[in-house]
Amino acid sequence: MERSLGALLLLGTLALPDTWAGPHSMRYFYTALTRPGLGEPRYLSVGYVDDQQFVRFDSDSPSQREEPRAAWMEGMEQEDPEYWERNTQIARRNTQLYRVSPELRFQRGFLQYAYDGRDYIALDTQTLTWTAAVPQAVNTKRKTEADRSIAERTKAYLEEECVTWVKKHLEMGKEALMRTDPPSARVTRHTAPHGEVTLRCRAQDFYPKEISLTWLRDGEEQPQDTEFIETRPAGDGTFQKWAAVDMTSGQEGRYTCRVQHEGLSEPLTLQWEPESSSTWLIVGGIVAALLILIAVIAGVGIWRRKHSGGKGGDYVPAAGNDSAQGSDVSLTAKS
Repeated sequence: MERSLGALLLLGTLALPDTWAGPHSMRYFYTALTRPGLGEPRYLSVGYVDDQQFVRFDSDSPSQREEPRAAWMEGMEQEDPEYWERNTQIARRNTQLYRVSPELRFQRGFLQYAYDGRDYIALDTQTLTWTAAVPQAVNTKRKTEADRSIAERTKAYLEEECVTWVKKHLEMGKEALMRTDPPSARVTRHTAPHGEVTLRCRAQDFYPKEISLTWLRDGEEQPQDTEFIETRPAGDGTFQKWAAVDMTSGQEGRYTCRVQHEGLSEPLTLQWEPESSSTWLIVGGIVAALLILIAVIAGVGIWRRKHSGGKGGDYVPAAGNDSAQGSDVSLTAKS
């Protein structure tokens, strides 16, 4: 079984020009996977600006290099020719570091580490202290706090170098990063085997990922009764999310879903709309009319065949026609 040790870097809000209004972040996720037996651990790192991945390194890849994951990053070779080599070397050093010491050396400010999906240790950049989330991290905390300069260098890195790179990446990828795609949303009704009713409000096709879905009953928010899934990437650069609420049958009309997103000029308000019975009446009427029309056409055809020869005669092939005419033989009446 593989075991993982991951690190998460979070960068806070920046003061940026009006063209970059709003909070922005640059985050790196580091993951080391141990293998069964004596196999070398696998190291991966991915970088995000806001909600878009822009770089990736995988120690298992044939290239063994950091690679661009956003089209706007391909221009970095012209902007800074040494960028990819420098960051590749950093990733390779991190690969060796993760292989040597499972306790790691912490290198950044507001930093959190997790082990097997559980919080391990974190740095508070305000107090420059470390917090051990589990007993196993106490020894790591003791070793790290013995050298205060580690926390000081990390804070400086966040506040200076990281900010510079966030700005650079935002400028290069502003068309993709600064766009807003409004969500499309709908409400669906689901019935459980024992008759319980669930209304689900689903939003999709939106960017950036921040969105609010709120269920209201008679105008009052229902946070305690609402089930959410986390916002998920849709695979095409947009995101999706849903929120569900349970109720007894017949109460659906009391519930509304409110959708709020940066791409909307005003919140969306949605309700479940049952299929109208009048719709089925209209459909039934159209089908009946079509059947009547077909019957009338068939009746007219029969009547014309009976009366096309005046007082009624036998149909015989017209003179001059022969079998070479095939099915296109014309007919004439004999009195």
